Amino acid sequence: MKITRPSPRMTLLTASGVCSLIVLDTNIVAVTLPSIARDLGANFADIEWVVSAYMLAFAALLLPSGSVADRFGRKKMLLCGLVLFIAASLGCGAAPNILFLDIARALKGIGAALLLTSALATIGHAFHDETERAKAWAFWGACMGVAMTAAPTVGGVIAELLGWRWIFYLNLPVGLLLLAMVRRNIEESRNEQSARLDPWGSLTFSAALLCLIWGLIEANRIGWDNSITFLRIFGGLGLLAMFVLVERMQHKPMVDLQLFKSPRFIGALLGMFAYAGCAQVMMTLLPFYLQNGLGFSAIASGLGMLPFALTMLACPKIGARLARHWSPATLMALGLTLVGCGNLLSAWAVSGGGYLGFACAMAVTGAGAGLLNGDTQKNIMACVPRDRAGMASGMSTTMRFSAIMLAIGVYGALLASHTEQNLKIAMQAQASNWLNQADGIASRVVAGDMGAAMAPLTESARLIVQPLAQQAFVQGFATLLWVAGLLALLGAAVVGALMRKPIVQLHLQSA
Repeated sequence: MKITRPSPRMTLLTASGVCSLIVLDTNIVAVTLPSIARDLGANFADIEWVVSAYMLAFAALLLPSGSVADRFGRKKMLLCGLVLFIAASLGCGAAPNILFLDIARALKGIGAALLLTSALATIGHAFHDETERAKAWAFWGACMGVAMTAAPTVGGVIAELLGWRWIFYLNLPVGLLLLAMVRRNIEESRNEQSARLDPWGSLTFSAALLCLIWGLIEANRIGWDNSITFLRIFGGLGLLAMFVLVERMQHKPMVDLQLFKSPRFIGALLGMFAYAGCAQVMMTLLPFYLQNGLGFSAIASGLGMLPFALTMLACPKIGARLARHWSPATLMALGLTLVGCGNLLSAWAVSGGGYLGFACAMAVTGAGAGLLNGDTQKNIMACVPRDRAGMASGMSTTMRFSAIMLAIGVYGALLASHTEQNLKIAMQAQASNWLNQADGIASRVVAGDMGAAMAPLTESARLIVQPLAQQAFVQGFATLLWVAGLLALLGAAVVGALMRKPIVQLHLQSA
């Protein structure tokens, strides 16, 4: 009996569809966060966990999930990941409270890690010819760009017309379709020689990320001067140091630390970190300003993100042309410079009010993100021997999502603390009788629930405090953007200098 092998094109389409689902789901939630806060009575720290629980599980498990897929089979892990992703999505949609939602989001992150690593390995396995493989990755990248561009608008439309729960429920029919496609179009493959499980490395890295993000987010609730906050943050740093020691002792480490002897590799990794932490994270944060600062609806907020999304989608083609004439260091520095300038212009536009200036500034940030989106991954891979491409890809993706998660914690802390501080100053002068309510009001306002923020106040007090609270939020958001802009410009200088170093030929430990 003749065995019919799946078509490589259908394999590519299926794997790209799986990755597009992850990207769409990762970015679609941003415009619905204020709606979730209002419906579930959540404050800003709670809302941060809706994003961070998913990102934490995703980032922490990317490296080990790649080894699991290599050992037990990529098709099998795709099927398991889809089942978990669909079940967790239904749990998110049915969540009765914020804690249940956070747990379901963490389970989705586990499923997403299994899906992404297995899908990428499947594409690499299906295409061996260099020309065909380049075309395959170009198609995959285009699918990711379309999904990222469409996510804010799709999320806004669904949230406004059907309610925020349906952004999760709609994963059921899409997931079932992908399950059928995986069963039909994906051939089982594994690579047991490169499959190395590193439980201690995985445990220390995951625990380090958990402690750091726990400390950053909960500091907004319990205070930065609280000893528990210091314990969590320094515990996370200590666990990162332990992770390094564990990897140094491994015969076949999950992360080969020899790579960090190359300044160019460090520069490429920092470029990915700066891109994700100063540009890609804005897909999550900017909708907060559109809804809380400018009063946009969920649909209008999704549409309002189009200047960012469209320039991000268009500029990779410009970057490919520039790459023929400019060095990788120059192109990376240019991208980060555009991101930095875009964030600084956004801060200026926020302070001035109105949408038009903010839209133009967002377009500049998106243009920088578009130049960096493909270049960051390419530059990391160029610094590593071909037989270690899997490790480099895993490190790159882990760096990307770790940066987004930590940036949300840092920027969220800035936004919450400065909003509260600005509100207290304003209330001290104009509504001192209600000053003891400032903490709770600020937390609800930042989360997007102005109604709950004003609920404890009398009618006359609301007329005074509500514009003060909105202005305090705007000032806090401007501070966030100033910091993100300056960090991107610093990143441009550091990454540009490191990326100009020659590629070092490293003698890495055999996999």
